[in-house]
Amino acid sequence: MKSLLPCLFLLLPLTAAANTLYKCTDESGVVLYTNQKTTKKACTVLSYQSMPAAPTGAAAGSKPRPTAMATPADFPRVSGSEQKARDSDRRAILDRELATELQHADKARKALQDAGNQAPDRLQPLRDTLALHERNVESLKKELGNLR
Repeated sequence: MKSLLPCLFLLLPLTAAANTLYKCTDESGVVLYTNQKTTKKACTVLSYQSMPAAPTGAAAGSKPRPTAMATPADFPRVSGSEQKARDSDRRAILDRELATELQHADKARKALQDAGNQAPDRLQPLRDTLALHERNVESLKKELGNLR
């Protein structure tokens, strides 16, 4: 029965007309996932997907746009000025983290240079620390580049 569930989910995209998924339980407690509601079993809707509208006019050759999900009425809203303040705070935090990581990378680089020609097993932790800080610097620069 458990191997039936993954197969069912793989077949769902192939069914154009069947766009509702039900979880049905019979009297003995056996659970069945199906796209057809039966009257002999207690069924609950797990997911429902509306059919996309047929493309018309000039857009007929292009991909249909995904339908936007409606925002619930009780969903918290943030004003534009508050969002800008949050974005500004985020940028400032990322800038501080970048400055700190650059300092740590410089310290790790200096420690590696000061270690000189020691045994490789003693140099490896220093190299690892430097590599970690360099990766962090790159990640922070990438994150800052993604900001609007």
